[in-house]
Amino acid sequence: MCSVLPGGTHAGGLTQNALVVLQDGAYLELVSFTHPASHYPPGSPERQQRDAIPWAWKEPGWIGYTFLGFSSTSISELINARAKENKSGIRYDPEFDGGRERSDGKVLKWQISAPSQDAGRFGVAPFFCGDVTPREWRVPLNPPSNAEHPSGVLGVAYIRILVEDDLLSDVTADITSVIGGSPVSNTSRRVTWVLDTPSTDVAGGRPQLIISVPETEDERRTLEERGEGIYEVAFLVGSGMKAGQSWTPYGKIVWLKE
Repeated sequence: MCSVLPGGTHAGGLTQNALVVLQDGAYLELVSFTHPASHYPPGSPERQQRDAIPWAWKEPGWIGYTFLGFSSTSISELINARAKENKSGIRYDPEFDGGRERSDGKVLKWQISAPSQDAGRFGVAPFFCGDVTPREWRVPLNPPSNAEHPSGVLGVAYIRILVEDDLLSDVTADITSVIGGSPVSNTSRRVTWVLDTPSTDVAGGRPQLIISVPETEDERRTLEERGEGIYEVAFLVGSGMKAGQSWTPYGKIVWLKE
């Protein structure tokens, strides 16, 4: 169980969200369309914009993951320069403005750096969100009760992404260009990087990003049905709370004691 905070409607009015804020400064975004596709006349600008959203055609579940960006520095230029030097295939599009209006009327602004759709890494490579307005407007950690959950979750332990066997090497090169550092572990089956969060010291650990090939028949079936992307997310829970794991139609969730 978790505590869900209201978010607001994104700029353009096509999508809306709610948030689950964690003590490590990360958060889960629950995002949905404000209206079904049938609400907009076929061929209308709104319908075209809705259909162009990368996750518009995905089944419900994990869509992707986000790194914290900078509003004053072009993340895309940094990544593309590293990719050119490393000879990896990842490319990021130029930054574009984003934002939403909170339920209290406060207007939030940010800049998004996202993988080019031509690179074919949607849901595998992260996008970046760089705040223009204060981050605490977007991720309200105060009062502290905003990040207190009945499940005892403190923060993210790891995210595991499934890719096809023959693509693991290419994806490893791409993510290395994105992160700007080599993985801490690299085998023929899985590759791991260690990340930071805005408040890593609070939650008692540093989350891992794991890229792996399917390790069970269920994972291979999930990859075939849903495509490459997030399969497993693990959360740290406080002492005295229950550890465990659960399988859902959208992937696997794990609770680990800190």
